[in-house]
Amino acid sequence: MRRLIYLTFALLLPLAAFAQATPHNATPHNAALRALTPPAGKLLAGTYTGGRSGEEDDILPSDLNAYIRTTGHRPAWVYFSNNWYRSRAFPIATAKWIRASGATPYVRLMLRSDPEQDHRDPLFTTRAIASGKFDADLARWARTAAAFKTPILAEWGTEMNGEWFQWNARWNGRNKGAERFAAAYRHIIDIARANGATNIVWVFHVNWADGPPRGWNRMEKYYPGDDYIDWLGISLYSMQAPYETEPTAFAHIDSTLKRLRAMAPSKPVIIAEFGTDVNNPREPAAAWAAKALDLILSGKYPQLIGFSWWNETWPNDDNPENATDTRIRSDPALTQVFRRALKHPRINR
Repeated sequence: MRRLIYLTFALLLPLAAFAQATPHNATPHNAALRALTPPAGKLLAGTYTGGRSGEEDDILPSDLNAYIRTTGHRPAWVYFSNNWYRSRAFPIATAKWIRASGATPYVRLMLRSDPEQDHRDPLFTTRAIASGKFDADLARWARTAAAFKTPILAEWGTEMNGEWFQWNARWNGRNKGAERFAAAYRHIIDIARANGATNIVWVFHVNWADGPPRGWNRMEKYYPGDDYIDWLGISLYSMQAPYETEPTAFAHIDSTLKRLRAMAPSKPVIIAEFGTDVNNPREPAAAWAAKALDLILSGKYPQLIGFSWWNETWPNDDNPENATDTRIRSDPALTQVFRRALKHPRINR
């Protein structure tokens, strides 16, 4: 998700059951993938619960409990960032309390030097990652993830086809940038597997539209390949601040899903992030979310297996009236939309 700055496991099996469910001739990775995949026709409902700093790495059990009280639903996964400018270690403490809650940890592996956007990273370039500069750190990260044993969702290179993030091709050689991204992602996964982290289910997470819409920036060019990626993810937001004027209809997801299906027809898809600002007067959040959830739950998209709303608030400047708020609990009408939708028979429990 792009930050706008104005001016300036319900499905997770207990460890014993997970081990029991693994046939002797199955790889641990395939067992993890099966453990997280819902039955045919069912959908996983996850969440990012929102933290305090806006940097997505400071979520607490109290945030999850507030989400559960608001929606009446215990999420299948809890999404959060692992920012390497703060720590290069696997976020084991957060992963453990998420698992204890009955959800799957979903880790955004964020190799970046700072939380700012729209600039080239001075350290974590895709070329440096692919060439092995951070192999020792990645190996330690992977060994801790492997010791966790139960399944983990993880992604690197979130919304890589959006130029706001440092791993976009604009900041990594433009015409060769997507190729370098794919090589870096393959390298990260190779390091993880070599260090025993076969319990990780890897997600390739795109923005719904290429930004900018140029040939060098097409989402398909970034894809590391079916041998590396397990699930595909999509971000689609409408209003990301109260002063924005151009809404985005969730129905645009149709075109993104068609492209992903053509790129990787065997891979399931999740809506990894979606949301709209409850403070924007030009578009009621509840109405937008209701249309989005109706489409998600309709059965129109057989490759879709899950979704998660971005449930957060953050400041955009010193004026509190310009703050963004996508929290479900901030809008009674939005709360009711989610409480109804999460009781739908297609939601896996």
